[in-house]
Amino acid sequence: MSSLALFALVSTARAHEVTPTIADFRVENGQIAFDLRLNIEAFVAGINLDGMNDTNDAAQATDYDSLRALDQTELEPMVRQFAEEWLETLELTANGSIQLSVTEVVIPEVGNVDLPRATYLLLNGSIPSSARSLTMTWPKGSGSVVLRQNGVDQPYTGFLQGGETTPPIPLTGGAALTPLEAFVDYLPVGFEHILPKGLDHILFVLGLFFLSSRLRPLIWQVSAFTLAHTITLALGMLGVVTVSPDIVEPLIAASIVYVAVENIFTRHLSPWRPLVIFGFGLLHGLGFASVLGEFGLPRDQFIAALVGFNVGVELGQLCVIAIAFAVVGVWFRSHPKYRGRIAIPASITIAVIGAYWFVERVFL
Repeated sequence: MSSLALFALVSTARAHEVTPTIADFRVENGQIAFDLRLNIEAFVAGINLDGMNDTNDAAQATDYDSLRALDQTELEPMVRQFAEEWLETLELTANGSIQLSVTEVVIPEVGNVDLPRATYLLLNGSIPSSARSLTMTWPKGSGSVVLRQNGVDQPYTGFLQGGETTPPIPLTGGAALTPLEAFVDYLPVGFEHILPKGLDHILFVLGLFFLSSRLRPLIWQVSAFTLAHTITLALGMLGVVTVSPDIVEPLIAASIVYVAVENIFTRHLSPWRPLVIFGFGLLHGLGFASVLGEFGLPRDQFIAALVGFNVGVELGQLCVIAIAFAVVGVWFRSHPKYRGRIAIPASITIAVIGAYWFVERVFL
């Protein structure tokens, strides 16, 4: 892939990245209420979100982009028409089938049409007084959903893909995940945030790789990065440290530029580079915390879920390194012209992409 093609690919991916639906539900006085936070334009456009990472890959990408330019008055009738049919495929059972209806649609004002906006779809239905638990099957084609129970002790929290069904969820609570279940559930969330969705983190890790494809310098850098982002991820999720994504995201882009540019002008791991990488790892950890904050963590298994997410992130990073070794390191790392023909051109490309992201996130 040419540098220009790679630049075009990564510069559009973030703007069209598919995000999971967040579904909060509560049962009170024989009624169940759902608050869905979702990228409704993708649903209305008819995109099959199962396994979809970038809406640009969908046949309906043009329709999707045009829908993001509509205000609530124009879009809401389309949403309600879509929801009427879509709700027939959302299977909710509690001592019989539960029929849901739309009570409210909240669509944010049109902002940057290059970025997805979060619409709220409020649903309501009646539950039989004899019901003690419920199950939900998330519709096929609807991508992933984070399902969260509210208003009870030990609430259920689950991560479902399209077509998957929850276990029975007690209406009075008590279905909180075990530590192992929380760890396993959040492991793929962390992994997917690197592969395939974390293009900025992938480029940063590749920047570390291209300084030297030898294992020892790479381990020093990755270890410093891992330790740092683990610290700020935990602090961010605990609410001890809170920094706006408007600050964190440009700085993450700047960290990519720094690492790539340093690769161009130095041949060896300097004594201060692990410290610099540690500092950048703190930034990336805040970025991870921002993403994980959108999902939420099960209150009763906070640590297990956090560890699962972090381990997933590390597995994703290790996969990036393994792929880089398989494609480049194994074959070319000992070649005398490896640096001039592979490492430097790759680092220049990474630096240009990072610089573009920095400008985009600050000024566009």
